[in-house]
Amino acid sequence: MDLAWSATDTAFRDEVRAFLQDKLTPELRQAGRLMTSVYADHEASMEWQRILHERGWAAPAWPVEYGGCDWSLTQHYIFSRESQLAGAPSLSPMGIRMVAHAIVKFGTDTQKEFFLPRILTGEVFFCQGYSEPEAGSDLAALSMAAVNDESAGDLICTGSKIWTTHAGEANWMFGLVRTSRTEKRQQGITFVLIDMSTPGIQIRPLVMTSGEEIQNQVFFDEVRVPKSNVLGQIDDGWTVAKYLLEFERGGGAASPALQVMAEEIATVAADQPAPGGGRLIDDPAFARKLADARIRTEVLEILEYRVLAAVAEGKNPGAASSMLKVIATELSQSLTELAMEAAGPRGRVYQPHATWPGGPVSDFEPPQDGYVSGDAWQAVAPLRYFNDRAGSIYAGSNEIQRNILAKAALGL
Repeated sequence: MDLAWSATDTAFRDEVRAFLQDKLTPELRQAGRLMTSVYADHEASMEWQRILHERGWAAPAWPVEYGGCDWSLTQHYIFSRESQLAGAPSLSPMGIRMVAHAIVKFGTDTQKEFFLPRILTGEVFFCQGYSEPEAGSDLAALSMAAVNDESAGDLICTGSKIWTTHAGEANWMFGLVRTSRTEKRQQGITFVLIDMSTPGIQIRPLVMTSGEEIQNQVFFDEVRVPKSNVLGQIDDGWTVAKYLLEFERGGGAASPALQVMAEEIATVAADQPAPGGGRLIDDPAFARKLADARIRTEVLEILEYRVLAAVAEGKNPGAASSMLKVIATELSQSLTELAMEAAGPRGRVYQPHATWPGGPVSDFEPPQDGYVSGDAWQAVAPLRYFNDRAGSIYAGSNEIQRNILAKAALGL
């Protein structure tokens, strides 16, 4: 594996850097740097998507004929890396990075013509309807019923979905519904695209421990979904869902953002007092934990390079994607814990008005004068800490990822 970029890749990196320097306004950089979770402020995210779309870079991983970029895998990695290093706000993954790929592979010409251009412009904004109160990690246990109304050509959907990110902002949902029951639970599931303005849909925000309303529970009471909005075949939605999951767990570079976080913690720790006196950065216990985290970010980067090299050679990364997911999310949790330690007493103050949260903040009245105790990063620290607890659960819990590794890598 050659870790050096080619001359072409270096030129591309410089092009990306120049674009980010020119187009990332101070407000957009602030929205990226002061994110409290993996989701950026919605308005900032959509503005950044508009700018990227104008350049033709909003969905680089799409096929070129639908608006993607003819980039090498290395260039995709460079773009992801440089965007994170520059502090660009993240785009919602639900449309561009997830369901769009399923539409390209399984969609009809009519579905492609309607959805793909509108996903690019932001006119169509998707949320994901997978998990249910009794079907989370065991997704095949889902029970939201979809009754086939042959005369009207509709599926009549009744049930609920939970942990639905940005359901309040979305005007479309992609989801899984139960159209029949068979001995094998993965059969009888259908993948549908649901217009969120359809009568019978109720959205109830879920207040997270951070106080933010990013996720929701969505209730469906005899909601009619035209069968023309089925993606793939009725009763074969599991095939579509498995394909889409490949894009949910991969496609980006996690190490750059974590490296930035580690460096920022080191910088602020040099100015923070240690409990026993002196600087926090010189406290042996803190320094040891920070050093361990920084080493792990370097290990993660090398693993990402190895996966990139394997894919570039036409190989399947296999269980390596599970390894990356475990390392990245647990490392992020470690870093948010260190950030809380570095933030000190001011990190215990609840002041979301100093951050750029990913959704509305419930039951909070900011001070009229906008006062912030400490620096903005100290206000971000507790919100990121709380939100990052979910990192080892979403996109397939880390326990499940370890089971995959045990079977695929260790033969257990």
